[in-house]
Amino acid sequence: MSTQTSEEQRVIDDVNKQLFIGGEWRDATEGGTLAVEDPSTGESLCEVADAQPDDALAALEAAGEAQADWAKYPPRQRGEILRSAFEIIMDRMDDLALLMTLEMGKPIADSQAEITYASEFFRWYSEQAVRIDGSYSVSPDGNQRILTMKQPVGPCLMITPWNFPMAMGTRKIGPAVAAGCTMVMKPAKQTPLSMLALAQILEEAGLPAGVLNVVVSSSSSDVIPPIISDPRLRKLTFTGSTPIGRQLMEQASERLLRVSMELGGNAPFLIFEDADIDDAVAGAMVAKMRNVGEACTAANRFHVAGSVADEFAEKLAEQMGSMKVARGTEEGAEVGPLIDEDQRSKVSELVDDALDKGATALVGAEKIDGHGYFYRPTVLNDVPKEADLRYEEIFGPVAPVFSFGSEEEAIAAANDTEYGLVAYVYTSNLSRALRVVEGLEVGMVGLNQGMVSNAAAPFGGVKQSGFGREGGYEGIEEYLETKYVAINLPAEAPRFDVGIQ
Repeated sequence: MSTQTSEEQRVIDDVNKQLFIGGEWRDATEGGTLAVEDPSTGESLCEVADAQPDDALAALEAAGEAQADWAKYPPRQRGEILRSAFEIIMDRMDDLALLMTLEMGKPIADSQAEITYASEFFRWYSEQAVRIDGSYSVSPDGNQRILTMKQPVGPCLMITPWNFPMAMGTRKIGPAVAAGCTMVMKPAKQTPLSMLALAQILEEAGLPAGVLNVVVSSSSSDVIPPIISDPRLRKLTFTGSTPIGRQLMEQASERLLRVSMELGGNAPFLIFEDADIDDAVAGAMVAKMRNVGEACTAANRFHVAGSVADEFAEKLAEQMGSMKVARGTEEGAEVGPLIDEDQRSKVSELVDDALDKGATALVGAEKIDGHGYFYRPTVLNDVPKEADLRYEEIFGPVAPVFSFGSEEEAIAAANDTEYGLVAYVYTSNLSRALRVVEGLEVGMVGLNQGMVSNAAAPFGGVKQSGFGREGGYEGIEEYLETKYVAINLPAEAPRFDVGIQ
């Protein structure tokens, strides 16, 4: 028997469960469906259409047919569509947040924060649609004019993860719409409802048929390769794990697709002896516990100066131990469930490995019995360098604390990973801050703050965390090609009038 309230059932019923292709809502080719699970109870929320390869190709065909007209669409009107969608999202904040909490598990407050963040990409890129420009200059020999223009890349395949089911979509859709690209969106099978709701909003906002197409599928390996291998596709953008990113890049290399990848992370959080420890703890709570720790930007390991390591660990344990663990819809809930049992088991295994190798659990370190995939917020102190969670992305509410003795040692420890997405630094010394920031091998740094995500800033990493940037002025460049036109305009021989006026 379902445990959903009438309000919860209403927001689920309001979402179209079909595929969105060519401006029409339709069932999957073979009529199949897949279940969407509530991770806080393990119950099925609803069934949605389960796309097959023919559906995926139909979506790409729709995107291809719409591309030429969409590229000519007035930039101002593209921006107005995004602005309208932004306003609709904000008007429906409560319903969209509840829907997200039901399918993903995060507390309502976290879902509301994501809805706000997601909508900002539409507002930001609504303002950038009219700011796509080129250049005109004289060649060095004076005989040519150099004209450059920016044009849309073309049909894009977008693959988004389950942890931020709306923001990861708007972060890609916003610049693509502004640039004039059509899209095939493939959301994660665990959390498709937020994306389907977003497609309905964009349809309502006036997005022309075929510009955005959404295919949900239980098998990415069935529906993605046919799209990637099709010559009509021009770009692939993916947010997810590094191993999957490598596989997609290999497939994309056959056709030399334009590719942007936002992959895994192993974010170090550095705290020096001159830092304000209470401020560092507050920042750590944001960096670690946002989205229950299921974020590529989540602080994965805390490297703390030896003289303040115990103080930091104890204060952090006090804060994390006091958090309310509950279903995200429950009043006052601060920590929801992990996405599924596989993820919870991975977190548990990493904690057990650290404890077996000598770490001390100051709080947590256990699954919570009952329905759903809950894991208690955990702080581990005196974690040895050999622990697996120093090198693997935890993706859960676990904070391991390591100590260091010098600035050089801290930077070396932070960089001792194949990943390079984000790092956090707490220090009151400006010279040290600049030295450390320059020495970190990452694409983003939070200096004396635990949050870096901002629609107006370029989001992305280096090393095995991927390449390309989403957000900011840089984000729209991922969806634009530069065309150069050489104009023959020989200079006339100069004539000088030497007469006296």
